[in-house]
Amino acid sequence: MKTVAQTLVDWLKTEGVEVIFGIPGVHTIELYRALPGAGIRHVTPRHEASAGFMADGYARVSGHFGVALVITGPGVTNALTPMAQARADSVPVLVISGVNRRETLGKGLGHLHELPDQRAVTRVVGPALHLEDPHALPGMLAHAGRALTTGRRGPVHVEIPLDLMNVPSPPAVALAKPGAPQPDPAKAKARLRLSRKPLILAGGGCRDAGPELKALAEAMGAPVVLTTNARGLMHDHPLAVPASPSLDPVRDLIRDSDQLLVVGSELGPTDYDMFVNGQLPALSGMIRIDIDGAQLARHFSALTLQADAKEILPKLHPLAPAPDGPARAAAARQAAFASLTPDYQDEVRLLSALRDAVPNAIFVGDSTQIAYAGNLFYSHDRPNGWFNAATGYGALGYGIGAAVGAALADPTARVVCLTGDGGLMFHPGELRTAHDEDLDVTFVVFNNEGYGEIAMAMKDAGADVIGCTPSAPDMRALAEAMGLPYARATDSDLPLIVASGKGPRLVEVKRKPVSEF
Repeated sequence: MKTVAQTLVDWLKTEGVEVIFGIPGVHTIELYRALPGAGIRHVTPRHEASAGFMADGYARVSGHFGVALVITGPGVTNALTPMAQARADSVPVLVISGVNRRETLGKGLGHLHELPDQRAVTRVVGPALHLEDPHALPGMLAHAGRALTTGRRGPVHVEIPLDLMNVPSPPAVALAKPGAPQPDPAKAKARLRLSRKPLILAGGGCRDAGPELKALAEAMGAPVVLTTNARGLMHDHPLAVPASPSLDPVRDLIRDSDQLLVVGSELGPTDYDMFVNGQLPALSGMIRIDIDGAQLARHFSALTLQADAKEILPKLHPLAPAPDGPARAAAARQAAFASLTPDYQDEVRLLSALRDAVPNAIFVGDSTQIAYAGNLFYSHDRPNGWFNAATGYGALGYGIGAAVGAALADPTARVVCLTGDGGLMFHPGELRTAHDEDLDVTFVVFNNEGYGEIAMAMKDAGADVIGCTPSAPDMRALAEAMGLPYARATDSDLPLIVASGKGPRLVEVKRKPVSEF
């Protein structure tokens, strides 16, 4: 009979896991002992938070859950931020850790990496599963697998006590996963049939339902507003509105519609009210589709359907499309772009030039100004090819690790990481991880020598700008130290420079220093 550690690794392989991100420690030696021969690639980041961000980026691009293997105590607490980011964006990330021996837990005896209750740390963001009996391992892994692959997916933590790592356990059994609910779409279809000005609001729950979304939009003649996590769908389609519902022209489009269909969106403020002005039109008459029943209960809707978007959207096609959908979408696109500040319009033009220079690339962003601009208005040309931490949980430092994970998920893709000098310095060591793994990632660093977005917010609020000017390193020297080629670019020549070479490499774009804001 195999050990708990071996059974866990075998289960990962059975589930199709090909890459694990982790930093070994004395509390995970048995798990690492089980890895050789499993056919799973191990990638070593420089920080456990990066392991979580890498697993996040890997999951978004691969469509499979990502895996981070971390040590007890500090490894778990370091992984908490990426778990929270994954929860906000419904990204399946499995964090596997050890935990101290069962007889010591909760007693405060001062053991290495001890926490009063390690599970309590991760329980705030998702299922936290503790193995108490080796015979319970198959059931625990089945629970983890369901949470990672069905419903509104997100982070899961599995902890194995040190005294159980090497204990025999029964094999994990591949259990059938429950199918998505199949509600009756008749009432929703009838309401859509009566609509003359329908509108679809598409969120991250549509990421894997692009063809179905496009087909329904065309059947309805409905413009489709794409929130941040739905960008990359319906690129350049006449019905697509790749703009934030926080913008007034998009809100006008919502207000002017006679039937809203909201698909896979939590209707969160970072998409729908990022300026915190409370002017979003009433959505109470919407038809709402979400795979998560709890999410459907959080807003009043005229009609709700708990279902997978990919399964339910083809069942909603009305008899005839509304006639003026493309014109309504075009007007909203033009007005939304015009509503941006001139600086943000320039950022969107730069993003569009980058996209055209490296078509079908994956753009991974940090919380940086160009990502904020793109979230407000930008159309990407690849599903699951535009994501960042400038929305939702908003974890600064996300971009570098997530770009590494994305590149490992699709080695054929160009990956462009958009970060600022502030976000880069959270996890600069992962530049070396990209070097070690020889990944095609171009790290574009917009260097304004500080936290520009925060400085602008403080200034707009009438507060003194304090704490926003940490010094930036010499980027050329940093690239050289990490073994990466370096280039300096302006906005005008950045697309050509990005297109003319492959990664791993670092490209610096100097911007107006925060000290001059």
